[in-house]
Amino acid sequence: MSHSPNHLLASLPSAVFGAIKPDLKLVELNHGDVLAETGRPIRRVYFPHSGIISLVVELSGGDLIETAIVGRDGVIGAASALDGRISFNRSIVQLGGIASVIGVERLRALTEAKKLIRSIIIRHELVLFAQAQQSAACNASHTAEARMCRRLLRMRDLAGKRFKLTQQFLGQMMGVQRSTVSLAANTLRQAGLIRYRRGNIEILDAEGLREAACECYAIVAAHYRKLWEG
Repeated sequence: MSHSPNHLLASLPSAVFGAIKPDLKLVELNHGDVLAETGRPIRRVYFPHSGIISLVVELSGGDLIETAIVGRDGVIGAASALDGRISFNRSIVQLGGIASVIGVERLRALTEAKKLIRSIIIRHELVLFAQAQQSAACNASHTAEARMCRRLLRMRDLAGKRFKLTQQFLGQMMGVQRSTVSLAANTLRQAGLIRYRRGNIEILDAEGLREAACECYAIVAAHYRKLWEG
């Protein structure tokens, strides 16, 4: 049986996981919770079991642009257990769930004692950086419809085929008007790819979404596969 629903923790050998397990506490993640603020010290590190967290950059005008999303295949705040002290973005819970949490100082001590933990965190941070780079290129080059397909597929990988996602929140994260999101969602709905009603989305045709998505989804998915291959 796996150590944990979180993929990073589950990838640890039993002896290494045994070293970190006593310091892990379960917490509930609620929609809208802010787990980290830009420029502020990180006190706790989160290993999601379920739910989805958006990493966003806040612009001077107040707009929030999403750079990456993290779920059970990742960790929030782990870079501060290495050399960092502050967060370089805001982390917002977009879909509630459960996470294992550990104090950053304790995790820092464990990364010094257990080099494998440090190695996994470094590899994850590189994948997260690659996801952010891909998002930047995607936002600049691809249509709102293709970008929406990419994002819905990523959410499906983390949360299953049914989840809550309002057009307002989606537009804010994608950096587009709500009307643009509505038009793209209607196109996907009419094509039979999704069912969308009052903020509830159901993926009806994942393969169709892959065909309509830009190449960014497959690229990011490949990065995560390589993370687990070591």
